[in-house]
Amino acid sequence: MKYGTFSYLPPMTPPQVRKQIEYILAHGWSPAIEHTEAGRATGSYWSMWKLPMFGESSVERILAEAEACRQANPGHVVRLIGYDNTRQTLGTAFTVPHA
Repeated sequence: MKYGTFSYLPPMTPPQVRKQIEYILAHGWSPAIEHTEAGRATGSYWSMWKLPMFGESSVERILAEAEACRQANPGHVVRLIGYDNTRQTLGTAFTVPHA
């Protein structure tokens, strides 16, 4: 099943996910985590996990929140998005593979 950006590539390794988060933070984008049931992952609407992490600068904290979302929603697909505050749009979005 394909879910969006990077989903047509092999699943990212943990170091690759870390690099993507570093990219989000380097651009000053606000990370946010969303989730949905696997069967609905191709739809337009995902549930947001908490509020966007405005001003967050810790890769570890973002990874911990993605894992907390996964633990609270077993069987769901977890997506990490980076909001571009300047352009007021998504800068990136990708599914986070299981750790």
